[in-house]
Amino acid sequence: MSDTPDPCYLAAVRILKYRFNSELELRRKLRAKQFEKSAIDATIARLHEEKWLDDERFAGAFVRTRANRRIGGRRIVMELQAAGIDRGSAAKAVEENVDPEREREALLSLGAKRARALIRRHGADFLSTAEGRNKLTGYLLKQGYDAALVAELLSEMRTPPSS
Repeated sequence: MSDTPDPCYLAAVRILKYRFNSELELRRKLRAKQFEKSAIDATIARLHEEKWLDDERFAGAFVRTRANRRIGGRRIVMELQAAGIDRGSAAKAVEENVDPEREREALLSLGAKRARALIRRHGADFLSTAEGRNKLTGYLLKQGYDAALVAELLSEMRTPPSS
């Protein structure tokens, strides 16, 4: 082996220094930097061997980060799939790293915040209309929360809080 460092490997380590990446993400980034496929393959193999690259560890860290930002499990699974993690592994990572009670609390918090914004924009009675409930429901579903949880939240919100 020569004394000159492998530029593809150095670029990959620099990328991984900032955050975990899935294998697919790293391959895309290295391809964008115009490295040859053979160099990328060798680099990926070396990174796996040295434990720099691990899709399971990436998925777990990704799930924890996104869940802390009040993103629901369904959306996290879709984002993981976009990053190259298969659906089964993504669902397993969500199941292992998202506490259902914390997810429910995040949904309540996000729902209350969104409800306040809708009330400010459209008036105090907006959430009692079908359009208001639909807007809030659509927003929460788009954030990746389970439809049953969202329905439960909306039924709890029907009784206005005493202020």
